[in-house]
Amino acid sequence: MTEAVLQLRNLTKTVGRRNIVDNLTFDIQPGEIFGFLGPNGAGKTTTIRMIVGLISMTKGEAIIKGIPVGTHFELAMTHVGAIVENPEMYKFLTGYQNLIHFARRHEGVMKARIDEVVALLGLQNRIHEKVKRYSLGMRQRLGVAQAILHRPSLLILDEPTNGLDPAGIRELRDYLRKLTREEGTAVIVSSHLLSEMELMCDRVAIIQSGKLVDVRSIQETRDDAQSKIVIETGDSAAALRLLASAFDPGLVRETGGRLELTADKAVIPHLVRLLVGAEIDVLGIHAAQRSLEDQFLEITGGEMVV
Repeated sequence: MTEAVLQLRNLTKTVGRRNIVDNLTFDIQPGEIFGFLGPNGAGKTTTIRMIVGLISMTKGEAIIKGIPVGTHFELAMTHVGAIVENPEMYKFLTGYQNLIHFARRHEGVMKARIDEVVALLGLQNRIHEKVKRYSLGMRQRLGVAQAILHRPSLLILDEPTNGLDPAGIRELRDYLRKLTREEGTAVIVSSHLLSEMELMCDRVAIIQSGKLVDVRSIQETRDDAQSKIVIETGDSAAALRLLASAFDPGLVRETGGRLELTADKAVIPHLVRLLVGAEIDVLGIHAAQRSLEDQFLEITGGEMVV
């Protein structure tokens, strides 16, 4: 089995008597985009700051490529690229000059690698313009380019879509997919845009009050999305009585003039026959899509992500 790029083992941060981050344990694999979700104050940014050494750990450990961050920080960080909050760059220099300057911080980053990263992030047409002329989306892409120059095994992006328009968000998503596919980089993304996380990530971790609530694959959320069937009929009251007698009454509810049945979508043909046999007109029936946002709010009791 491939070694995990990042391993968190009982990672904890205590401030006063409160555990801001409480015994987080999970692994991140090469080539995956891993989403980090949680309500405001859940401990997302605190966890990221501990991983990259901006704040100390109270207990536990973060291990990057088999190297403990706590005892071998500088060596562990050679495998990490990160943008925490906003990418920092010299606005009076061109994008290319910024990359050259950043490349000097790492051994072995040659001109060929800079050109390769420029192509990977689609920056060729604007790379020789001054950064002060760049849009926010262009600066985010240049920030990612800076972060991956030294071929990190782990790329950490804290709120990378902040301020981006829909086209910029889609571009960033495409570039991250390309990066994981072509370079095998593992990516951690913290974001409050749940719909984007659903499109961008392979797995997501949900934390609440500093504790890990769940780690699930996006494919699992899509499979779970097929567990609710929406039924529109010509007589909701009669349909409700019929379905409550044919199924567990707790699985059927009426909402907004239509019925929702919690069941596998394989029962849809049976439902149609049942309703038609009772001479109830079927106006529409389909498996509902429960989004990542729906599931997140259900798990966290309605607390929003901020």
